[in-house]
Amino acid sequence: MEAYPFFPFFPSADDVNKGLVKQKKINPNAGLFSNDAAFDWLYPEHFQLLSPKHWTPLAIAHTAANFLAEPGARVLDIGSGAGKFCLAAAYHFPETYFYGVEQRHELICLSEEAKGYTKLTNVNFIYANITQVNFREFDHFYFYNSFYENIDSENKIDDSLELSQSLYAYYNQYLCAELDKKPLGTRLVTFHSLEQEIPSGFRLADIACNGLMKMWIKA
Repeated sequence: MEAYPFFPFFPSADDVNKGLVKQKKINPNAGLFSNDAAFDWLYPEHFQLLSPKHWTPLAIAHTAANFLAEPGARVLDIGSGAGKFCLAAAYHFPETYFYGVEQRHELICLSEEAKGYTKLTNVNFIYANITQVNFREFDHFYFYNSFYENIDSENKIDDSLELSQSLYAYYNQYLCAELDKKPLGTRLVTFHSLEQEIPSGFRLADIACNGLMKMWIKA
């Protein structure tokens, strides 16, 4: 599949150096992660329009990653889309490794292009269905209800995947079973979740964003 080019409106490095964008000289990514509009310029226009509903806002990503990040830990974003959470989290917490699993090849291509632009080394993307991932390889998890698209046909990303109520139920049951196998101390952040994927062993540790984001620990 041909990779998409970067959307041309994001300022070039020359523009940044000329002061057209306020950015810390010591970190060329500072301007990119300053707000959602700046970051979304990494993607083609169609995918920018999907951002408010499907990609994690930068402020949410920072708060979630702050709860999940530990030096050397491996954090998995379940249904990483265009890679926004992983890239933002990796930028703010360079000692933690962030992985995104995504079953749309087009979105994996976008994620890899964005990763190349940022030059972040502690982020990786996995082209796979969530059922093909070995949960034992990861320590903590982020979940922005990527299964909900199966029951919300009006807001689906595209027509490339089979979507159904039965798949929604299956994925939630699968994720719940995999999380239930994780050891004590495993952390999970959910955003816009109906909590059908939360095993009984996870306790609520904190709430943010008017209750839309919840932080859990297996205890």
